[in-house]
Amino acid sequence: MPGFPEVRLRRLRQSPALRRMARETRLATDQLILPFFVCPGSGVESPIAALPGVCHHSVDRLVEAARHARADGVGAVLLFGLPESKDATGSSAWSDDGIVQRALRALGAELPGLVKIVDVCFCEYTDHGHCGVLRGERVDNDATLENLARQAVSLAAAGADVIAPSDMMDGRVGAIRRALDQAGHAETPILSYAVKFASAFYGPFREAAGSAPAFGDRRGYQMDPANGREALREAALDVEEGADILMVKPALPYLDVLAALRRRCNLPLAAYHVSGEYAMLRAAADRGMLDYERALMESLLAIRRAGADLIVTYGARDAARLLAAGWSE
Repeated sequence: MPGFPEVRLRRLRQSPALRRMARETRLATDQLILPFFVCPGSGVESPIAALPGVCHHSVDRLVEAARHARADGVGAVLLFGLPESKDATGSSAWSDDGIVQRALRALGAELPGLVKIVDVCFCEYTDHGHCGVLRGERVDNDATLENLARQAVSLAAAGADVIAPSDMMDGRVGAIRRALDQAGHAETPILSYAVKFASAFYGPFREAAGSAPAFGDRRGYQMDPANGREALREAALDVEEGADILMVKPALPYLDVLAALRRRCNLPLAAYHVSGEYAMLRAAADRGMLDYERALMESLLAIRRAGADLIVTYGARDAARLLAAGWSE
């Protein structure tokens, strides 16, 4: 093959127009999913200190915030709930009058066509902060499955478009799929947090969701960051159990896992650009260490390049506005 000087790769980098023409990976607003934290009350839009630009929203203010996000081009949201009360099993998660159930009905009435994805887990709803039913100080996997199924059916009945279990219990996708089908929600898809690592990058989320465990940690059920091959096994099991979309979480520290999964799987893939990843960009930008907009778009492009079809990110509105303005650099 010829080399330099016949081959000059810089030829296609000389102008924004040429770079756009030669670009291999593209980002679009319909690939972005914006998380929201729904809280009790009315008229609440309270900034979250650990997540600059992100707020707790009561249901009425959530509708307005989602309306603005859709006007920016973001067509999908991921909902997390902060309940009025917590107990040992997280029973408010499957209440017909639960905080996320109310949010789903309000969004469905006011913003038809908005894709409403719901997190299915119990860490926000239990008084101990773990993701399921406890036996002593250990999460009982099989006892938790029944409750996850109840939560999923309740959310689907309230209008959820996509059920997204994030608990990392073994067998949860199959249990949820069976429950949804039996309850008449056979067409409701499951976006499984198939590969969720026990990560240090969740810190700001735990403050935002009030979900820090009261004791211990979640390494007994979330994945060991050292394990890549096991991640592929987790994903394969979720495919067998009926998942429609698979997610890798966090995104940037695990691009190798995302790329490996892309090579082996034909399902749509999502990646979660998690709270710590986003907050680092905002904190560094606030200190003048980097350009937030460029760093955000570079991060999202890296996630897309590794194989993600969908990206959950707290910067979804920022990215959508940049794309609408013709961002290309």
